[in-house]
Amino acid sequence: MTPDTAPDTPGSVREPAWPSLWRIFPPILLPIFLAVVDGTIVAAALPAMAGAFGEVERLSWVVASYLVASTVAAPVYGRLGDAFGRRRLLLVALVLFIAASVLCASAQDILSLTAARVLQGFGGGGLMVLSQALLGENVPRRQLGRAQGILAAVIVVSSTFGPVAGGVLTQFFGWPSVFLINLPLGALAMLLALRLPVHAAKGKRGSFDWPGLLLFAGFVVPLLLVLEQVQRIDAATLVGTVASLGISLFCLVLLLRFERRAAQPLFPLEMLRRPAMWRANAMAACSGALLVSEVTLLPIHLQAVDGASAAQIGLLMLPLTATVGMGSLVTGWLVTRTGRLAIFPAVGQTAAALGLLLVAFGHHQVGATLGPWGLPAMLALVAVFQGSAMPVAQVTAQALAPPAMLGAAAASVQLSRSVGSAAGVTVAVGALFAILSQESTTAAVFADMVRHGPAALATMPDAMRATTAARINTGFSFAFMVVAAFAVMNALLAWTLPLRRI
Repeated sequence: MTPDTAPDTPGSVREPAWPSLWRIFPPILLPIFLAVVDGTIVAAALPAMAGAFGEVERLSWVVASYLVASTVAAPVYGRLGDAFGRRRLLLVALVLFIAASVLCASAQDILSLTAARVLQGFGGGGLMVLSQALLGENVPRRQLGRAQGILAAVIVVSSTFGPVAGGVLTQFFGWPSVFLINLPLGALAMLLALRLPVHAAKGKRGSFDWPGLLLFAGFVVPLLLVLEQVQRIDAATLVGTVASLGISLFCLVLLLRFERRAAQPLFPLEMLRRPAMWRANAMAACSGALLVSEVTLLPIHLQAVDGASAAQIGLLMLPLTATVGMGSLVTGWLVTRTGRLAIFPAVGQTAAALGLLLVAFGHHQVGATLGPWGLPAMLALVAVFQGSAMPVAQVTAQALAPPAMLGAAAASVQLSRSVGSAAGVTVAVGALFAILSQESTTAAVFADMVRHGPAALATMPDAMRATTAARINTGFSFAFMVVAAFAVMNALLAWTLPLRRI
Protein backbone atom coordinates (compact mmCIF):
# COMPACT_ATOMS: atom_id res chain seq x y z
CA MET A 1 0.00 0.00 0.00
CA THR A 2 1.46 3.37 -0.99
CA PRO A 3 1.60 6.09 1.68
CA ASP A 4 -1.47 7.87 0.33
CA THR A 5 -3.56 4.97 -0.89
CA ALA A 6 -6.81 4.32 0.92
CA PRO A 7 -6.46 1.03 2.84
CA ASP A 8 -8.33 -1.98 1.61
CA THR A 9 -10.23 -3.29 4.59
CA PRO A 10 -12.97 -5.87 4.92
CA GLY A 11 -15.38 -3.11 5.89
CA SER A 12 -14.68 -1.19 2.71
CA VAL A 13 -16.19 -3.84 0.42
CA ARG A 14 -19.66 -3.36 1.82
CA GLU A 15 -21.80 -1.56 -0.75
CA PRO A 16 -25.37 -1.43 0.55
CA ALA A 17 -28.01 0.35 -1.47
CA TRP A 18 -28.18 4.08 -0.76
CA PRO A 19 -31.70 4.00 0.78
CA SER A 20 -30.44 1.63 3.50
CA LEU A 21 -27.95 4.26 4.59
CA TRP A 22 -30.80 6.52 5.68
CA ARG A 23 -31.30 4.14 8.59
CA ILE A 24 -27.77 5.02 9.71
CA PHE A 25 -27.97 8.79 9.25
CA PRO A 26 -30.43 9.89 11.98
CA PRO A 27 -28.39 8.47 14.92
CA ILE A 28 -25.27 10.12 13.48
CA LEU A 29 -26.67 13.47 12.35
CA LEU A 30 -28.66 14.36 15.48
CA PRO A 31 -25.61 14.41 17.82
CA ILE A 32 -23.77 16.53 15.25
CA PHE A 33 -26.77 18.86 15.09
CA LEU A 34 -26.71 19.16 18.90
CA ALA A 35 -22.97 19.89 19.01
CA VAL A 36 -23.10 22.57 16.30
CA VAL A 37 -26.29 24.26 17.50
CA ASP A 38 -24.97 24.48 21.04
CA GLY A 39 -22.02 26.46 19.75
CA THR A 40 -24.31 29.09 18.17
CA ILE A 41 -27.62 29.06 20.06
CA VAL A 42 -25.97 30.57 23.14
CA ALA A 43 -24.85 33.66 21.21
CA ALA A 44 -28.39 35.04 21.00
CA ALA A 45 -28.86 34.54 24.76
CA LEU A 46 -25.66 36.35 25.84
CA PRO A 47 -27.32 39.80 26.27
CA ALA A 48 -30.00 38.22 28.47
CA MET A 49 -27.31 36.48 30.53
CA ALA A 50 -25.53 39.81 30.94
CA GLY A 51 -28.80 41.33 32.16
CA ALA A 52 -29.31 38.48 34.64
CA PHE A 53 -25.76 38.28 36.02
CA GLY A 54 -24.34 41.74 35.37
CA GLU A 55 -20.73 40.60 34.85
CA VAL A 56 -20.40 41.71 31.24
CA GLU A 57 -16.59 41.62 31.28
CA ARG A 58 -16.68 37.85 31.91
CA LEU A 59 -19.42 37.05 29.43
CA SER A 60 -17.01 35.86 26.72
CA TRP A 61 -16.06 32.94 28.95
CA VAL A 62 -19.49 31.43 28.37
CA VAL A 63 -18.42 30.85 24.78
CA ALA A 64 -14.67 30.39 25.24
CA SER A 65 -15.00 27.78 27.99
CA TYR A 66 -17.09 25.49 25.77
CA LEU A 67 -14.63 25.89 22.87
CA VAL A 68 -11.58 25.11 25.03
CA ALA A 69 -13.18 22.06 26.67
CA SER A 70 -14.58 20.59 23.47
CA THR A 71 -11.25 21.07 21.67
CA VAL A 72 -9.32 19.30 24.45
CA ALA A 73 -11.90 16.50 24.63
CA ALA A 74 -11.97 15.71 20.90
CA PRO A 75 -8.80 13.58 20.67
CA VAL A 76 -9.67 11.81 23.93
CA TYR A 77 -12.97 10.60 22.51
CA GLY A 78 -11.28 9.63 19.27
CA ARG A 79 -8.72 7.48 21.07
CA LEU A 80 -11.16 5.92 23.57
CA GLY A 81 -13.77 5.32 20.87
CA ASP A 82 -11.24 3.35 18.85
CA ALA A 83 -10.37 1.26 21.90
CA PHE A 84 -13.75 0.69 23.59
CA GLY A 85 -16.33 1.12 20.85
CA ARG A 86 -17.61 4.33 19.29
CA ARG A 87 -21.32 3.77 19.91
CA ARG A 88 -20.65 3.20 23.62
CA LEU A 89 -18.59 6.37 23.91
CA LEU A 90 -21.24 8.35 22.00
CA LEU A 91 -23.80 7.39 24.64
CA VAL A 92 -21.38 8.48 27.38
CA ALA A 93 -20.83 11.84 25.66
CA LEU A 94 -24.60 12.38 25.29
CA VAL A 95 -25.21 11.66 29.01
CA LEU A 96 -22.50 14.12 29.99
CA PHE A 97 -23.81 16.72 27.55
CA ILE A 98 -27.40 16.45 28.86
CA ALA A 99 -26.37 16.55 32.53
CA ALA A 100 -24.19 19.61 31.92
CA SER A 101 -27.07 21.34 30.09
CA VAL A 102 -29.18 21.05 33.25
CA LEU A 103 -26.36 22.58 35.29
CA CYS A 104 -26.03 25.43 32.78
CA ALA A 105 -29.76 26.21 32.98
CA SER A 106 -29.65 26.29 36.78
CA ALA A 107 -26.50 28.45 37.08
CA GLN A 108 -26.77 31.41 39.45
CA ASP A 109 -23.79 33.46 38.25
CA ILE A 110 -21.25 33.70 35.45
CA LEU A 111 -18.64 31.60 37.25
CA SER A 112 -20.98 28.65 37.84
CA LEU A 113 -22.29 28.94 34.29
CA THR A 114 -18.71 28.91 32.97
CA ALA A 115 -17.90 25.80 35.00
CA ALA A 116 -21.02 24.07 33.68
CA ARG A 117 -20.08 25.06 30.12
CA VAL A 118 -16.67 23.43 30.60
CA LEU A 119 -18.43 20.20 31.55
CA GLN A 120 -20.80 20.60 28.61
CA GLY A 121 -17.81 21.07 26.31
CA PHE A 122 -16.33 17.81 27.53
CA GLY A 123 -19.53 16.12 26.40
CA GLY A 124 -20.01 18.12 23.21
CA GLY A 125 -16.43 17.49 22.09
CA GLY A 126 -17.27 13.82 21.66
CA LEU A 127 -20.51 14.27 19.71
CA MET A 128 -18.86 15.54 16.53
CA VAL A 129 -15.79 13.29 16.63
CA LEU A 130 -17.60 10.06 17.41
CA SER A 131 -20.36 10.74 14.90
CA GLN A 132 -17.76 11.34 12.19
CA ALA A 133 -15.99 8.10 13.11
CA LEU A 134 -19.30 6.18 13.16
CA LEU A 135 -20.01 7.51 9.68
CA GLY A 136 -16.72 6.10 8.44
CA GLU A 137 -17.42 2.84 10.26
CA ASN A 138 -20.89 2.28 8.79
CA VAL A 139 -20.75 3.87 5.33
CA PRO A 140 -18.84 2.23 2.44
CA ARG A 141 -15.94 4.18 1.02
CA ARG A 142 -17.55 5.05 -2.33
CA GLN A 143 -20.57 6.51 -0.52
CA LEU A 144 -18.48 8.65 1.85
CA GLY A 145 -18.49 11.63 -0.52
CA ARG A 146 -22.27 11.89 -0.63
CA ALA A 147 -22.52 11.18 3.10
CA GLN A 148 -19.99 13.87 3.97
CA GLY A 149 -21.77 16.34 1.70
CA ILE A 150 -25.03 15.77 3.56
CA LEU A 151 -23.22 15.98 6.89
CA ALA A 152 -21.56 19.28 5.92
CA ALA A 153 -24.95 20.65 4.89
CA VAL A 154 -26.39 19.63 8.28
CA ILE A 155 -23.54 21.47 10.01
CA VAL A 156 -24.22 24.64 8.03
CA VAL A 157 -28.00 24.43 8.59
CA SER A 158 -27.36 23.89 12.30
CA SER A 159 -25.13 26.96 12.44
CA THR A 160 -27.89 28.99 10.80
CA PHE A 161 -30.65 27.55 12.95
CA GLY A 162 -28.82 28.17 16.24
CA PRO A 163 -28.96 31.97 16.51
CA VAL A 164 -32.57 32.11 15.27
CA ALA A 165 -33.71 29.45 17.74
CA GLY A 166 -31.70 31.06 20.53
CA GLY A 167 -33.37 34.42 19.97
CA VAL A 168 -36.88 32.96 19.94
CA LEU A 169 -36.32 30.77 23.00
CA THR A 170 -34.71 33.60 24.96
CA GLN A 171 -37.44 36.08 24.11
CA PHE A 172 -40.35 33.82 25.06
CA PHE A 173 -38.91 31.43 27.67
CA GLY A 174 -35.78 33.08 29.07
CA TRP A 175 -32.10 32.28 28.58
CA PRO A 176 -32.13 28.92 30.50
CA SER A 177 -34.34 27.50 27.73
CA VAL A 178 -31.41 27.48 25.27
CA PHE A 179 -29.85 24.79 27.46
CA LEU A 180 -33.03 22.95 28.49
CA ILE A 181 -33.91 22.33 24.83
CA ASN A 182 -30.98 19.90 24.84
CA LEU A 183 -32.82 17.52 27.18
CA PRO A 184 -35.50 16.17 24.81
CA LEU A 185 -33.16 16.33 21.81
CA GLY A 186 -30.39 14.58 23.71
CA ALA A 187 -32.76 11.85 24.93
CA LEU A 188 -33.93 11.28 21.34
CA ALA A 189 -30.30 11.13 20.17
CA MET A 190 -29.57 8.43 22.78
CA LEU A 191 -32.55 6.34 21.64
CA LEU A 192 -31.46 6.63 18.02
CA ALA A 193 -27.85 5.78 18.90
CA LEU A 194 -29.01 2.47 20.36
CA ARG A 195 -30.18 1.52 16.84
CA LEU A 196 -26.67 1.77 15.39
CA PRO A 197 -24.97 -1.53 14.51
CA VAL A 198 -22.54 -2.76 17.16
CA HIS A 199 -19.00 -3.15 15.83
CA ALA A 200 -16.18 -4.74 17.73
CA ALA A 201 -13.62 -2.21 18.94
CA LYS A 202 -10.55 -2.50 16.73
CA GLY A 203 -8.16 -0.23 18.57
CA LYS A 204 -5.78 -1.35 21.30
CA ARG A 205 -6.90 -0.99 24.91
CA GLY A 206 -3.50 -0.22 26.33
CA SER A 207 -2.91 2.39 29.00
CA PHE A 208 -4.29 5.77 28.05
CA ASP A 209 -1.84 8.49 27.03
CA TRP A 210 -2.43 10.82 29.98
CA PRO A 211 0.90 12.69 29.59
CA GLY A 212 0.00 13.33 25.97
CA LEU A 213 -3.41 14.68 27.01
CA LEU A 214 -1.89 17.00 29.62
CA LEU A 215 0.69 18.32 27.17
CA PHE A 216 -2.02 18.80 24.54
CA ALA A 217 -4.14 20.74 27.04
CA GLY A 218 -1.06 22.79 27.92
CA PHE A 219 -0.65 23.60 24.23
CA VAL A 220 -4.24 24.33 23.18
CA VAL A 221 -5.66 26.11 26.28
CA PRO A 222 -3.06 28.93 26.41
CA LEU A 223 -3.18 29.20 22.61
CA LEU A 224 -6.95 29.71 22.55
CA LEU A 225 -6.68 32.18 25.43
CA VAL A 226 -4.11 34.17 23.44
CA LEU A 227 -6.35 34.13 20.37
CA GLU A 228 -9.32 35.26 22.46
CA GLN A 229 -7.37 38.12 24.08
CA VAL A 230 -5.27 39.31 21.15
CA GLN A 231 -7.88 41.79 19.87
CA ARG A 232 -7.86 43.61 23.23
CA ILE A 233 -4.14 43.42 23.92
CA ASP A 234 -2.47 46.41 25.58
CA ALA A 235 0.62 47.15 27.62
CA ALA A 236 -0.94 45.73 30.78
CA THR A 237 -1.74 42.35 29.23
CA LEU A 238 1.22 42.03 26.85
CA VAL A 239 3.49 40.15 29.28
CA GLY A 240 0.77 37.65 30.19
CA THR A 241 -0.12 37.10 26.54
CA VAL A 242 3.50 36.48 25.55
CA ALA A 243 3.94 34.13 28.51
CA SER A 244 0.82 32.16 27.52
CA LEU A 245 2.09 31.87 23.97
CA GLY A 246 5.47 30.69 25.23
CA ILE A 247 3.85 28.02 27.43
CA SER A 248 1.76 26.87 24.47
CA LEU A 249 4.77 26.50 22.17
CA PHE A 250 6.84 24.78 24.88
CA CYS A 251 4.08 22.23 25.49
CA LEU A 252 3.74 21.67 21.73
CA VAL A 253 7.44 20.83 21.42
CA LEU A 254 7.22 18.42 24.37
CA LEU A 255 4.03 16.89 22.98
CA LEU A 256 5.63 16.14 19.60
CA ARG A 257 8.68 14.56 21.23
CA PHE A 258 6.63 12.51 23.69
CA GLU A 259 4.12 11.25 21.13
CA ARG A 260 6.92 9.80 18.98
CA ARG A 261 7.91 7.48 21.84
CA ALA A 262 4.49 6.74 23.40
CA ALA A 263 3.27 3.13 23.13
CA GLN A 264 -0.36 4.25 22.63
CA PRO A 265 -0.06 7.87 21.44
CA LEU A 266 -3.00 10.24 21.68
CA PHE A 267 -2.12 11.56 18.21
CA PRO A 268 -1.09 9.13 15.49
CA LEU A 269 1.88 11.14 14.24
CA GLU A 270 2.86 8.48 11.71
CA MET A 271 -0.54 8.83 10.05
CA LEU A 272 -0.53 12.64 10.30
CA ARG A 273 2.87 12.80 8.58
CA ARG A 274 1.40 11.35 5.39
CA PRO A 275 1.10 14.11 2.77
CA ALA A 276 -2.58 13.55 2.03
CA MET A 277 -3.51 13.36 5.73
CA TRP A 278 -1.81 16.56 6.85
CA ARG A 279 -3.19 18.35 3.80
CA ALA A 280 -6.70 17.16 4.72
CA ASN A 281 -6.25 18.59 8.22
CA ALA A 282 -4.89 21.85 6.85
CA MET A 283 -7.88 22.09 4.48
CA ALA A 284 -10.21 21.61 7.46
CA ALA A 285 -8.43 24.43 9.31
CA CYS A 286 -8.66 26.79 6.33
CA SER A 287 -12.33 25.88 5.76
CA GLY A 288 -13.15 26.71 9.37
CA ALA A 289 -11.23 29.98 9.11
CA LEU A 290 -13.11 30.91 5.92
CA LEU A 291 -16.63 30.32 7.16
CA VAL A 292 -16.27 31.64 10.71
CA SER A 293 -14.51 34.79 9.48
CA GLU A 294 -17.31 35.46 6.99
CA VAL A 295 -20.16 34.86 9.45
CA THR A 296 -18.41 37.19 11.91
CA LEU A 297 -17.57 40.02 9.50
CA LEU A 298 -20.92 40.00 7.67
CA PRO A 299 -23.16 40.87 10.69
CA ILE A 300 -20.73 43.63 11.72
CA HIS A 301 -20.93 45.13 8.23
CA LEU A 302 -24.71 44.77 8.06
CA GLN A 303 -25.19 46.50 11.41
CA ALA A 304 -22.54 49.22 11.18
CA VAL A 305 -22.53 50.10 7.46
CA ASP A 306 -25.96 49.02 6.18
CA GLY A 307 -28.02 49.75 9.30
CA ALA A 308 -29.84 46.40 9.26
CA SER A 309 -31.91 45.40 12.26
CA ALA A 310 -31.30 42.20 14.21
CA ALA A 311 -34.14 40.43 12.40
CA GLN A 312 -32.86 41.61 9.01
CA ILE A 313 -29.34 40.42 9.84
CA GLY A 314 -30.67 36.93 10.54
CA LEU A 315 -32.42 36.93 7.16
CA LEU A 316 -29.42 38.37 5.31
CA MET A 317 -27.15 35.67 6.74
CA LEU A 318 -29.19 32.89 5.14
CA PRO A 319 -27.81 33.16 1.57
CA LEU A 320 -24.25 32.65 2.79
CA THR A 321 -24.94 29.65 5.02
CA ALA A 322 -27.40 28.06 2.59
CA THR A 323 -25.04 28.20 -0.38
CA VAL A 324 -22.12 26.79 1.63
CA GLY A 325 -24.36 23.83 2.39
CA MET A 326 -25.35 23.57 -1.25
CA GLY A 327 -21.69 23.52 -2.30
CA SER A 328 -20.97 20.75 0.19
CA LEU A 329 -23.90 18.66 -1.02
CA VAL A 330 -22.92 19.02 -4.67
CA THR A 331 -19.29 18.20 -3.93
CA GLY A 332 -20.26 15.09 -1.98
CA TRP A 333 -22.51 13.94 -4.81
CA LEU A 334 -19.76 14.52 -7.39
CA VAL A 335 -17.18 12.61 -5.33
CA THR A 336 -19.53 9.65 -5.00
CA ARG A 337 -20.57 9.80 -8.64
CA THR A 338 -17.10 10.04 -10.16
CA GLY A 339 -14.75 8.65 -7.53
CA ARG A 340 -12.59 11.74 -8.05
CA LEU A 341 -11.59 13.71 -4.98
CA ALA A 342 -9.04 16.52 -5.19
CA ILE A 343 -10.20 18.20 -8.40
CA PHE A 344 -13.42 19.59 -6.91
CA PRO A 345 -11.90 21.62 -4.05
CA ALA A 346 -8.94 22.55 -6.28
CA VAL A 347 -11.24 24.26 -8.78
CA GLY A 348 -13.79 25.35 -6.17
CA GLN A 349 -11.32 27.01 -3.80
CA THR A 350 -9.57 28.77 -6.67
CA ALA A 351 -12.92 30.23 -7.72
CA ALA A 352 -13.70 31.13 -4.09
CA ALA A 353 -10.36 32.94 -3.74
CA LEU A 354 -11.02 34.99 -6.89
CA GLY A 355 -14.55 35.74 -5.71
CA LEU A 356 -13.35 36.91 -2.31
CA LEU A 357 -10.87 39.25 -3.95
CA LEU A 358 -13.79 40.73 -5.89
CA VAL A 359 -15.66 41.07 -2.58
CA ALA A 360 -12.64 42.85 -1.06
CA PHE A 361 -12.41 45.41 -3.85
CA GLY A 362 -16.06 45.66 -4.92
CA HIS A 363 -18.25 45.32 -1.83
CA HIS A 364 -18.72 49.07 -1.48
CA GLN A 365 -19.80 49.61 -5.08
CA VAL A 366 -22.18 46.62 -5.03
CA GLY A 367 -23.56 47.77 -1.67
CA ALA A 368 -24.24 51.22 -3.08
CA THR A 369 -26.33 49.57 -5.82
CA LEU A 370 -28.07 46.73 -3.98
CA GLY A 371 -28.10 48.15 -0.45
CA PRO A 372 -27.92 45.64 2.44
CA TRP A 373 -28.31 42.72 0.01
CA GLY A 374 -25.08 43.60 -1.85
CA LEU A 375 -22.47 41.97 0.39
CA PRO A 376 -24.62 38.91 1.29
CA ALA A 377 -25.28 38.30 -2.43
CA MET A 378 -21.56 38.42 -3.27
CA LEU A 379 -20.63 36.12 -0.40
CA ALA A 380 -23.42 33.69 -1.35
CA LEU A 381 -21.96 33.30 -4.84
CA VAL A 382 -18.52 32.68 -3.38
CA ALA A 383 -19.84 30.21 -0.81
CA VAL A 384 -21.12 27.80 -3.48
CA PHE A 385 -17.48 27.11 -4.39
CA GLN A 386 -16.22 27.51 -0.84
CA GLY A 387 -18.27 24.54 0.37
CA SER A 388 -16.19 22.13 -1.72
CA ALA A 389 -13.30 21.70 0.73
CA MET A 390 -14.68 20.35 4.01
CA PRO A 391 -16.36 17.18 2.64
CA VAL A 392 -13.17 16.28 0.76
CA ALA A 393 -11.05 16.84 3.89
CA GLN A 394 -13.27 14.46 5.86
CA VAL A 395 -13.42 11.84 3.10
CA THR A 396 -9.64 11.94 2.68
CA ALA A 397 -9.02 11.40 6.39
CA GLN A 398 -11.55 8.56 6.64
CA ALA A 399 -10.37 6.87 3.44
CA LEU A 400 -6.73 6.85 4.58
CA ALA A 401 -7.32 5.82 8.19
CA PRO A 402 -7.35 2.10 9.02
CA PRO A 403 -10.47 0.91 10.91
CA ALA A 404 -8.66 0.95 14.24
CA MET A 405 -7.83 4.67 13.84
CA LEU A 406 -11.05 6.13 12.42
CA GLY A 407 -11.73 7.95 15.67
CA ALA A 408 -8.25 9.44 15.80
CA ALA A 409 -8.55 10.58 12.18
CA ALA A 410 -11.95 12.20 12.76
CA ALA A 411 -10.65 13.88 15.92
CA SER A 412 -7.66 15.34 14.10
CA VAL A 413 -9.87 16.88 11.40
CA GLN A 414 -12.31 18.30 13.95
CA LEU A 415 -9.45 19.67 16.03
CA SER A 416 -7.93 21.30 12.95
CA ARG A 417 -11.23 22.91 12.05
CA SER A 418 -11.74 24.26 15.60
CA VAL A 419 -8.26 25.73 15.89
CA GLY A 420 -8.44 27.08 12.33
CA SER A 421 -11.78 28.75 13.06
CA ALA A 422 -10.47 30.44 16.20
CA ALA A 423 -7.24 31.56 14.56
CA GLY A 424 -8.90 32.64 11.30
CA VAL A 425 -11.57 34.84 12.84
CA THR A 426 -9.00 36.45 15.12
CA VAL A 427 -6.74 37.33 12.18
CA ALA A 428 -9.59 38.53 9.94
CA VAL A 429 -11.29 40.71 12.57
CA GLY A 430 -7.88 41.87 13.77
CA ALA A 431 -7.11 43.01 10.21
CA LEU A 432 -10.30 45.09 10.19
CA PHE A 433 -9.51 46.81 13.47
CA ALA A 434 -5.83 47.24 12.58
CA ILE A 435 -6.93 49.62 9.82
CA LEU A 436 -9.58 51.35 11.92
CA SER A 437 -7.30 51.87 14.93
CA GLN A 438 -4.78 53.85 12.88
CA GLU A 439 -6.99 56.86 13.55
CA SER A 440 -8.62 57.07 16.98
CA THR A 441 -11.65 59.02 15.77
CA THR A 442 -12.46 56.36 13.18
CA ALA A 443 -12.25 53.59 15.79
CA ALA A 444 -14.56 55.47 18.17
CA VAL A 445 -17.09 56.27 15.43
CA PHE A 446 -17.08 52.67 14.20
CA ALA A 447 -17.76 51.44 17.75
CA ASP A 448 -20.82 53.73 17.82
CA MET A 449 -21.89 52.45 14.39
CA VAL A 450 -21.75 48.84 15.61
CA ARG A 451 -24.08 49.79 18.46
CA HIS A 452 -26.36 52.30 16.71
CA GLY A 453 -25.91 51.83 12.96
CA PRO A 454 -24.69 54.30 10.29
CA ALA A 455 -26.64 57.14 11.90
CA ALA A 456 -23.54 57.67 14.07
CA LEU A 457 -21.89 59.22 11.00
CA ALA A 458 -24.65 61.79 10.50
CA THR A 459 -23.39 64.22 13.17
CA MET A 460 -19.92 64.51 11.63
CA PRO A 461 -18.85 67.30 9.24
CA ASP A 462 -19.08 66.31 5.57
CA ALA A 463 -15.33 66.06 4.96
CA MET A 464 -14.68 64.04 8.12
CA ARG A 465 -17.68 61.82 7.39
CA ALA A 466 -16.36 60.98 3.93
CA THR A 467 -12.86 60.27 5.27
CA THR A 468 -14.20 58.05 8.06
CA ALA A 469 -16.50 56.12 5.71
CA ALA A 470 -13.60 55.56 3.29
CA ARG A 471 -11.36 54.24 6.07
CA ILE A 472 -14.10 51.86 7.23
CA ASN A 473 -14.51 50.55 3.69
CA THR A 474 -10.73 50.09 3.49
CA GLY A 475 -10.82 48.15 6.75
CA PHE A 476 -13.44 45.72 5.44
CA SER A 477 -11.54 45.40 2.15
CA PHE A 478 -8.37 44.45 4.03
CA ALA A 479 -10.29 41.96 6.19
CA PHE A 480 -11.79 40.23 3.15
CA MET A 481 -8.36 40.09 1.52
CA VAL A 482 -7.22 38.12 4.56
CA VAL A 483 -10.23 35.80 4.14
CA ALA A 484 -9.31 35.39 0.47
CA ALA A 485 -5.85 34.27 1.61
CA PHE A 486 -7.46 31.35 3.47
CA ALA A 487 -9.14 30.28 0.23
CA VAL A 488 -5.82 30.59 -1.63
CA MET A 489 -4.18 28.28 0.92
CA ASN A 490 -7.06 25.83 0.56
CA ALA A 491 -6.67 25.85 -3.22
CA LEU A 492 -2.93 25.15 -3.00
CA LEU A 493 -3.57 22.27 -0.61
CA ALA A 494 -6.22 20.80 -2.90
CA TRP A 495 -4.13 21.11 -6.06
CA THR A 496 -1.29 19.22 -4.34
CA LEU A 497 -3.44 16.62 -2.56
CA PRO A 498 -1.83 13.22 -3.40
CA LEU A 499 -5.08 11.23 -3.00
CA ARG A 500 -6.84 12.04 -6.26
CA ARG A 501 -9.51 9.28 -6.25
CA ILE A 502 -11.26 7.03 -3.76
